[in-house]
Amino acid sequence: MRADAVRNRERIADIARKLFREKGFDAVSMDEVAKSAGVGVGTLYRHFPTKEALYDAAIQAWVETVTAAADTALAGDGTPRDRLLAWFESYVEFLTRHKGAAWRITSALGDEGSPFAAKCRTYLNANQRVIDALAGEGALRGDVDAMQLCRLVGGVAAVVDNSELEPAAANAMLAVVADGVLAG
Repeated sequence: MRADAVRNRERIADIARKLFREKGFDAVSMDEVAKSAGVGVGTLYRHFPTKEALYDAAIQAWVETVTAAADTALAGDGTPRDRLLAWFESYVEFLTRHKGAAWRITSALGDEGSPFAAKCRTYLNANQRVIDALAGEGALRGDVDAMQLCRLVGGVAAVVDNSELEPAAANAMLAVVADGVLAG
């Protein structure tokens, strides 16, 4: 790909990321993205044939952020419970950054046709990293899986997101989840 085409693609993805963050996936049109990025609709569709492909590209930097947050939590000091809670708190923060995202993403888990499938896979992969690391230490129950963690922590995030609770109020609920998945 030519350098100017790469720059166009990156600019389009950056603009789309801002629009998706501000308005939500459903409220953003491909025409709006093209206009905001200062490119023709044909250029947009050449780089991103569907809105879902554009969304996936727009969240790629976010994928790296989520992965790094899981790694940071696991590398932290403290007990396995402390590290698990550090990850859960990061996860809730990610899910509650945009009003309404927590329930949308959590309810889309397992639905590959969802416009949020890429985000769901990112969270599933991050939770699997945490499970693998902590299970390797013998710290988790053997029947814990990534989908369960996504749904449990996502449920906590949805309660916080759709209520008058402060995000810090999730910590007590997350402690209950952590205690339920830890071994012994």
